[in-house]
Amino acid sequence: MAGLRDPNTKSLRTTRRTAIGLILGTPLLGACSGVQQTLNNQFGQPPPPDAAQQQSQSVGTGRVKVGLVLPLSAAGNAGVAAQSMKNAAEMALAEFNNPDVQLLVKDDAGNPQGAQSATQQALDEGAEIILGPLFAQSVPAAAQLTRARGISMIAFSTDSSVAGRGVYLLSFLPESDVNRIIGYAASVGKRSYAALLPDNAYGGVVEAAFKQVVGTKGGRIAAFEKYGSDRAAAARTIAQALAGADSLLLADDGDALAGVSDALTAAGVDLRRLQLLGTGLWDNPRVFATPALQGGLYAAPDPSGFRSFSGRYRARFGQDPVRTATLAYDAVALVAALARTQATRRFSSDVLTNPSGFAGIDGLFRFRADGSNERGLAVMRVATGGAQAVAGSPKSFGA
Repeated sequence: MAGLRDPNTKSLRTTRRTAIGLILGTPLLGACSGVQQTLNNQFGQPPPPDAAQQQSQSVGTGRVKVGLVLPLSAAGNAGVAAQSMKNAAEMALAEFNNPDVQLLVKDDAGNPQGAQSATQQALDEGAEIILGPLFAQSVPAAAQLTRARGISMIAFSTDSSVAGRGVYLLSFLPESDVNRIIGYAASVGKRSYAALLPDNAYGGVVEAAFKQVVGTKGGRIAAFEKYGSDRAAAARTIAQALAGADSLLLADDGDALAGVSDALTAAGVDLRRLQLLGTGLWDNPRVFATPALQGGLYAAPDPSGFRSFSGRYRARFGQDPVRTATLAYDAVALVAALARTQATRRFSSDVLTNPSGFAGIDGLFRFRADGSNERGLAVMRVATGGAQAVAGSPKSFGA
């Protein structure tokens, strides 16, 4: 495994709980403490920008120039998250013991036009790789420019449809959560699966991954249903079919998930008979406090890494980081490590898609040739006092 490691500093390998990077369809991003932090709909319209974009900045004096494109002047939580990610990027440079990297920080104001302009500026100033943008709609606009120059991009969107040739996503993709939790369930003998999912963009991604991985694991889908605002109707529809299932996948965030479990119970479902399965959105105090969800299993990075990162971040900046801050940290740590070890090939597709992957704040990750990623996740159990580890994060990727 190719770790993000500077021989002169401590390992950059720490892990973290699961968040969905940026949001798919509804506000779903959680913090380590479980306090929800909302960004904007990554599949829909980006947030409106503030009146003026921020001035470009540079961090570091290294010879290897790296563009960092973030919505620094975007309104609301998007701008707050961007500033936290910028801070984390600066922290990565500092903790990597003065790498030969200079960050060219550009504000895209949270929209595609701004992303294209910011990327063009970074490329004109000699950027060898672009980190960002954050929002799904901004990625293709920026990618037009990077592909024309033959330069790689590591974006932070969670919409895998914007990945592709030369565009890699360093984010938390729902597919990874589903693959891990269904794979674990299969390893302990579960064979008959049901799923009750939200009828939104996030639910659509989870549905596709669920149906695919159940098939590859030799399981069967006993029941499947999606819900909109009327969870009770969907719960009643799926209730009878659950008699043929041994596990049930639920993929929603705290309050919504509690409402789903209440609806299922009201429909006569004995949730204690089923192994409840979930995604990283389950890492939320509301879930831990819901009696019906006790014993449920979900996939997530081990939370210890984010705790360690958060402590260092607070010491440096006097405030807590947003959950997506580790994405910027790991991106900068990665390019710093590759600049130090890979000479002129440092940001080539062959290097970035190393099958051994890399080790970052949130554990193992690797980029696939199609631009999506795979993460090494732990399996956690819901308990009243918080999450309990059932199966640890893998130490390496399989072949």
